[in-house]
Amino acid sequence: MDGENSQTGTGRIGRIIAVSAAAVIVLLETDPPGPTRRGRTIEMGALVKLHTRLSTVFGMINALRVPLPSLATPDEDLKIIEIELLGEMLRDEAGEHGDFRRGVSAFPAIEAPVYLATDEDLAGVYAPRASQSVPIGTIYQASSVPAYVRVDDLMGKHFSVVGTTGSGKSCAVATILRAVIDSSPNAHVILLDPHNEYSRAFPDRAVVLGPDDGLRLPFWLLNFDELAEFVLGNDASDGEQRKILAEIVLAAKQAAFQRLRIEKVGSVDTPVPYRMSDALTYLDRAAGSLNRPESISAFQNVKGRLVALQNDTRFSFVFSSALSMRDDMSEILSQLFRIPVDGKPITILDISAVPSEVLNVIVSLVCRLTFDFAMWSETATPVTIVCEEAHRYAPRDKELGFEPAKRALSRIAKEGRKYGVALCVVSQRPSDLAPSLLSECNTMFALRMTNHDDQDILRDTVSEASYGLMDFLPALRNGEAIAVGEGVSMPMRIAFAELPAEFRPKSSTASFSRSWSQDVDGRGAVRETVERWRRGMRNAT
Repeated sequence: MDGENSQTGTGRIGRIIAVSAAAVIVLLETDPPGPTRRGRTIEMGALVKLHTRLSTVFGMINALRVPLPSLATPDEDLKIIEIELLGEMLRDEAGEHGDFRRGVSAFPAIEAPVYLATDEDLAGVYAPRASQSVPIGTIYQASSVPAYVRVDDLMGKHFSVVGTTGSGKSCAVATILRAVIDSSPNAHVILLDPHNEYSRAFPDRAVVLGPDDGLRLPFWLLNFDELAEFVLGNDASDGEQRKILAEIVLAAKQAAFQRLRIEKVGSVDTPVPYRMSDALTYLDRAAGSLNRPESISAFQNVKGRLVALQNDTRFSFVFSSALSMRDDMSEILSQLFRIPVDGKPITILDISAVPSEVLNVIVSLVCRLTFDFAMWSETATPVTIVCEEAHRYAPRDKELGFEPAKRALSRIAKEGRKYGVALCVVSQRPSDLAPSLLSECNTMFALRMTNHDDQDILRDTVSEASYGLMDFLPALRNGEAIAVGEGVSMPMRIAFAELPAEFRPKSSTASFSRSWSQDVDGRGAVRETVERWRRGMRNAT
């Protein structure tokens, strides 16, 4: 354990002059050692060790300063290092070290020497061997030491990936998922992809579903709040129209309730197939009633919007007449949750082609179906939902977003662990995200973050022991992250493993200079764009 710098050997950098409950102050030696034979030196983020009567304690350098600098004799200046204590390895009676554990039970004494950590130390602290751990990159201090995540703690207790645009979030998500499914090939992952960028990251490990590519979410799967938002839009809060819609939907479901013998417990939210034509027939009958309490315009508005949705090809994956009476809920859920996996554990929902006015409804539906399936299932089938751009569906501002979508995500965050539903929250604006969602994630990968509001939000969600690492956020390179929480052995700065070019998500910034260096014959391209635009389908023919 002490190979390169033992208690009496090389690598000593100073002595302790102050001790507190979470940190120590070290006076740097007047002639400290140069870089170790593996290139490490005294710098921000470097791991150091110090010895107590019971253990070897490890800490991280989080500040270097010269209290009273001198221009005349700089070599004689006092140099101070602040070290944040992280954890320890206890020693047995024979002097052998146990495994690293967080927290400190025995503190060093004043004047105790401090040493730079060796590669063996780094591996013992950052890369403990565990059967359920998988490597996702390397630690910042030594590129030879892998950075591991604990799969059960990562997935079972939710995790988040945050960072400013262009910092490498998409590649980080792809790297984590590829590492997990390599070790757990029968995983069940749903990835909400709002920009159609992940399909190339998992070419042989995922099924891609989109509005014009096999996605089926028939309208009878929607609960009433989701259906009202879908049908009524801005008038979803209109009391008259909501009442009419609820009555005609419930009436259309009555036959299904009788067929399935659930008439005593069935409600307007029960997911059973029914014909929209039956709902429209009942609407016409109610509109012609002499004792109707609502105005005729309310009936006309509801009918007009239902007919328009049925005729709009953009919504054919929801309102196609072919989906009306087919009771294929089991097949839909099997496709969505990859049951059986059949070699492709990831379902990528390409929601980039979903009309923006109903996007939140679709996200609400998928998240609610996932939680309800897990809650009612007697067979343990853990599912992970990766929610890209989560701030769009669960915004901090209570006046924005779709409330049922917020509730669905929040319910998974708060209760999903009990039923085997995990959540991965991905966002470039943590300050715009509902605070309860981020705080429920027990592991966080924070990539470069330059906005002060976002940095403050992240600091508020991590423990005090990880607080100092957050100071590195603005200086992180692309593909680097601060990893904290229960999914990692201890807080660390990591460099994610670089994905091969063919497996990187399509999220790179457009090259303006290359594209603008030559003219193109854009007439055909513009016509094709207009055609796709009008049809609302990326693969318009």
